[in-house]
Amino acid sequence: MDLFFITDTRELLHMKERQGQTILHLKTALGDILESCEIESAGPEITACSQGTPFLPSAITEDMFNLELPAQYPGGLLVSNNPISVTVDNTLSPSHTLIQVLCQDHKGLIYDIMRTLKDYNIQVSYGRFFANQKGGCELDLFIVQADGKKIVDRNKQNALCSRLRMELWRPLRVAVVSRGPDTELLVANPVDLSGRGRPLVFHDITLALKNLNTQIFSVEIGRHMICDREWEVYRILLDEGDSYHVPRNKIEEGVRKILMGWE
Repeated sequence: MDLFFITDTRELLHMKERQGQTILHLKTALGDILESCEIESAGPEITACSQGTPFLPSAITEDMFNLELPAQYPGGLLVSNNPISVTVDNTLSPSHTLIQVLCQDHKGLIYDIMRTLKDYNIQVSYGRFFANQKGGCELDLFIVQADGKKIVDRNKQNALCSRLRMELWRPLRVAVVSRGPDTELLVANPVDLSGRGRPLVFHDITLALKNLNTQIFSVEIGRHMICDREWEVYRILLDEGDSYHVPRNKIEEGVRKILMGWE
């Protein structure tokens, strides 16, 4: 039996019709493996026990949610398996600033770029995207500020380029840590300005763990304000009792590859 504590953004889950629609969608998705499904309101005594910890360990928050590029990459060009270059050019267009991005392709690449530009209140007028067979991507984006003007301030240009490099280098944060005697997988992604988290994160996490033959004991999904930014954090407590023990670095690597679309 699987037990889930869920919320409905429409606030209609107390109604029989809404419950029936939800169960129907579950049956359609799960097929014959779903033997029965019931939805009922959770009382205060149950919700109190089901609440996860409202805070994260400080050691995790300081390292995992750092928004700065490593000191060894002051120019932002990473000479690892994920080279990234972001440059600004104001000479090619009389009315737009050109942002040129060179990076390795990953799942959600356009989403990460557009989310970052939205955070800076930048509008994209038009652009060009090219991906080669080796997984490299080139993007040319002609952008303007909210007032319709080019970005001429050097500090704004540098801040935008630095943030784009960081978001493309670490669009998601993945770590495997100890939680008492147990092993916990943490995955975090920024919440965009519309209040939405990254799509399909939980789907990809469970797929990766399935591929690794690693079972899940419990999951907590919550929002945390860290470094003046809202994050959606998945805390997955792993069940290592009867399954083959997978090294922590293999779990972290396997989950990150699925999330980034590299496997």
